[in-house]
Amino acid sequence: MTDIKIAPGPLSGIRVLDFTTVLSGPYCTRLLADLGAEVLKIEPPEGDHKRLVPPLRSGHGSTFAHVNSGKKSVVLDLKSPEGAQAACELSARSAVVVQNWRPDVAVRLGLDYTALSKENPALVYCAISGYGQEGERAMRPAYAPIVHAASGYELAQMQYQPGATEPAATGIFIADIFAGMSAFGAINAALLRRQRTGRGQFIDVSMYDGMLNLLMFEWHQAQFFEVPRRIYPPLRASDGFIVVAPVTQRNFHALADCIGRPEIKSDPRFSSPSARVSNWQELMVLAAEWVRERTAQECEELMTAHQVPCARYRTVAESLSDPALAERGSLATVVDGAGDVLIPTAPWQMPGVDARPRTDVPALGASTEEVLSELLGYGKETIRACQGSRTKEPPQVAPVK
Repeated sequence: MTDIKIAPGPLSGIRVLDFTTVLSGPYCTRLLADLGAEVLKIEPPEGDHKRLVPPLRSGHGSTFAHVNSGKKSVVLDLKSPEGAQAACELSARSAVVVQNWRPDVAVRLGLDYTALSKENPALVYCAISGYGQEGERAMRPAYAPIVHAASGYELAQMQYQPGATEPAATGIFIADIFAGMSAFGAINAALLRRQRTGRGQFIDVSMYDGMLNLLMFEWHQAQFFEVPRRIYPPLRASDGFIVVAPVTQRNFHALADCIGRPEIKSDPRFSSPSARVSNWQELMVLAAEWVRERTAQECEELMTAHQVPCARYRTVAESLSDPALAERGSLATVVDGAGDVLIPTAPWQMPGVDARPRTDVPALGASTEEVLSELLGYGKETIRACQGSRTKEPPQVAPVK
């Protein structure tokens, strides 16, 4: 059998200087590393905050591994003149800089786009923040839950919950991941422009703007007027829940046949798309009557056999063990100092191209000497000065059980 040749990632040869921390920025730069970019992760002497965020295994945070595999860790004390100078010199030898500092930090450190592009006019520079680099809200501290609330996302979700009197508690960081994905797309577009014109680009990514983009229907509803729409409620089965989405005429007919109600195909309430939208709740009640007599698994199997769009509600643990993920190649294993960590691959695939997550998770500062000596020609004393007097190994924390 002839071996299949795998081409290098499309970003091979692109060096990325990564000043990011926590989630949005590191997720973006991990995707760049997946595509072959050389990502230099610049960490303070104490390391990225995420290194010690649970879940911990022998002192190693698995979420850090998730978003930082395939990078080179370089420790620089950016508050020291030597560390800041090294960062400037590295940026002159990089194609891309990514940071997710508060807007005033880059200027204070001398690492803003204006300063760095003087030495490297072709630099693609991406700044990720809560509310953008300028304006009234720019200096506000922002994490995903804050941006979710400010954008209208949480109250939009609340209006779809019958009887809800307050927004739901939240713990899923949509704004971070979407901002990272948005930055990833914008950087690749800017790299294409750079290749064509030789010109660099400043990119300003706002988590807040990202959340507004997700609220497409709600955005127009707020501008104009309320209109009937489909809401997809969880339908209670005997042992769990299922959701169904009979959106098209074919979907609806399949649902009617599946639940043993073929007569509703000609029911004026449901016979046309607009009628179904106006009477969607009544249609869901009919589906719910059928669902509650069966297990969620049985409902999913029967509806799928009839080509009704549906899914039973699963836990994340159940999704992890879904054989379809392994079949598609949607899982990857990366390795840190505590062993293997299973992570999802990027939500796209490029057959024939090496675009999967790199397996190695960098130890703090593991590539500092290599990068500073080979790229900048620094000696050992200069390298120690760049790392600053605060340099130390991260504390070993017992894993949370």
